[in-house]
Amino acid sequence: MDSAASMVFEDSGLRNRILNTNLDEHGVIFTDLQRAVLEYPELVRKYFMTEAVKPDLNKFTALHAALWDTGAFVYVPAKARVTLPLQVILNQCTPGVGGYHHTLVVTEEGAEVTVVDDLLGAKDGLQASVVELILGAGSVVRYMNLQDFEHSAWNFLTGRAVMSRDADLRWIQVSWGSRLTKAFLDVDLMGPGGHAELLGIYFPTGEQHIDHQTLQLHRAPHCFSDLLFNGALKDRSRSVYMGVIKVFPGAQKTDAYQRNGNLILDPTARADSIPGLEIQADDVRCTHGATVAQVEEEYVFYLMARGLSRPQAERMIVQGFFQAVLDRVPVESVVHKLESVIERKIGG
Repeated sequence: MDSAASMVFEDSGLRNRILNTNLDEHGVIFTDLQRAVLEYPELVRKYFMTEAVKPDLNKFTALHAALWDTGAFVYVPAKARVTLPLQVILNQCTPGVGGYHHTLVVTEEGAEVTVVDDLLGAKDGLQASVVELILGAGSVVRYMNLQDFEHSAWNFLTGRAVMSRDADLRWIQVSWGSRLTKAFLDVDLMGPGGHAELLGIYFPTGEQHIDHQTLQLHRAPHCFSDLLFNGALKDRSRSVYMGVIKVFPGAQKTDAYQRNGNLILDPTARADSIPGLEIQADDVRCTHGATVAQVEEEYVFYLMARGLSRPQAERMIVQGFFQAVLDRVPVESVVHKLESVIERKIGG
């Protein structure tokens, strides 16, 4: 991946940090969280688990607050713009070991940044991570969380984005690995004019269990949020999606959408989808939908009639199912990586 800078963590330590551009010239901070505590204590004290994810949010955040070990701290001052992504790679190498990775991204007014979290390893282990995205007025954040842990890992993620006036967020959540994933993902639009997209891809196989729980919180008027989570399931795997759009009193002119699609590739797989609305304002447009379906034989026949084999036809249908999300991923190299994993999952 072409990146402005990257950090590589192994287990509980930073192994490498590469700067491809001069971030200091624009006042951008991209460092590991342990160093940030020493070098930027006031910033860390102001934002670390104080505004977005608080320690008492759930039992996993309480555990994380007590035991966090690795983490990335990204701070982009007003009007600064980082054109290439900032990449964070976490490889939890030692089998059976727990990890508590933290991502803290803060953007001031008018700033712009793209951050990619790439999470690997964690064989027979636990990962209880937290993601905090704090967007200043008019800032733009593109955040990607690419989880591909070993299928014996237990993964718990709590993430929240807090958005000020006219902020713009696109969050891509990808869940490939782990034995079990439970992810709490919240978008909190606190100022008028906010624009948030929450996009998800998951593809459990074997006996994997992937569970996403989302909140789109509209506290201010004239805000937009759009959620699209698409998943395919094979073998005896299971997925659960539960999401709520909540519109607070006074958040008039809210425009919010929520959709979860599931493609069942084996009769032993199971997907549960529970979208919901909680509306406390009277001038809004809020809709939601969910689908759970098998591959349509009509589609397979159509493609086979044009010379494809059945496996080729089914592969093309699955790839097309994910394309609606892939088309909205802003980093081309990440798109290619996701496409290769989808290919691997289909073939596996």
